[in-house]
Amino acid sequence: MCTAQQETVTRLLNGVALGEAGAAEALLPMVCDELRSLAEALFRDQKAGHALQPTALVHEAYKKLVGRADIQWNSRNQFFVLAAKPMRSILVDHARAKNRLKRGSGWQQVSIDVAEPAAEGKARGREVLDILALDEAVAELAERNERHARLVELRFFGGLDEANAAEVLGISRSTAAEEWRLARASLKLRLRGSG
Repeated sequence: MCTAQQETVTRLLNGVALGEAGAAEALLPMVCDELRSLAEALFRDQKAGHALQPTALVHEAYKKLVGRADIQWNSRNQFFVLAAKPMRSILVDHARAKNRLKRGSGWQQVSIDVAEPAAEGKARGREVLDILALDEAVAELAERNERHARLVELRFFGGLDEANAAEVLGISRSTAAEEWRLARASLKLRLRGSG
């Protein structure tokens, strides 16, 4: 996306927050493809006929973000960073609801290489994990190290690459790389122990 488009997205985000007529309708097509790519990466290797589809996840996350008056939008990147939280929340809520309906007999699963970023979407040796176990592991990680948990959320649920995640967290790229390695190792240990 060129700089002019990025500026347009930022302007539209602020317009939506201020309640400008037509801003939300103009914004959706500009961010929908990237959000959908992120959602599709989160759903990779799901069984056919999955009840929650990427498009539904995109629209639910979009509705939760757009129109929030408590956010001063600084950039398009900020929008995608903030999209990570509702996407995670929606996936977890859907998994919980599904498990309640099945009384624990079925698990909502998402394909990852133990927190492999959605943006990388590698096909090699991916594991299928329970999204609720991943959410618990990230929450537990946050108790020990909030920045590591935020890094996992940004990279996995937000789809940010290492450089963008480092920028958002205000740390160097080398620090982000090292903390990503540590966070993934911690999650692998926790998830293998619970699975």
